[in-house]
Amino acid sequence: MRVGSRSTMDPSVAKVPKKQANPIDAQVGNRVRIRRMLIGMSQEKLGDYLGLTFQQVQKYEKGVNRIGAGRLFEVAQILGVPIDFFYEGVSGQLEARGFSDQENSLPVMEFVSSGEGLQLSLAFMKIKDAKVRKRVLDLVKSLSEDENGKK
Repeated sequence: MRVGSRSTMDPSVAKVPKKQANPIDAQVGNRVRIRRMLIGMSQEKLGDYLGLTFQQVQKYEKGVNRIGAGRLFEVAQILGVPIDFFYEGVSGQLEARGFSDQENSLPVMEFVSSGEGLQLSLAFMKIKDAKVRKRVLDLVKSLSEDENGKK
């Protein structure tokens, strides 16, 4: 081994942490994802409109890559929302929970952000009969209790 160089096997060499999303970039990306899914648009289609690959859209949605101001303006027009849509709740969350806690998103936002959660929410909202909605809710609660070992 040369003087001044460190082996990659040397345990004293600190590993570079995986690139993490800035909380605000993650919020903006998450809101892009939610809106895109609500209108039934694929990442590929949004990428086509923006002249990007779907992988780039994925990086935007995860907050790994920051969306520039001009690009965010284009995204807002494509998705049919005002720019402030992407920042809804940011200031309240930052004040209430502190900036560093932003990574632990609210369970409801995590649920709605997931593909299954969004599909379930949209399908549930289409049920017009209140009694049927109540029965679906009771079913989901009973299934979750079974999963958690409760009876």
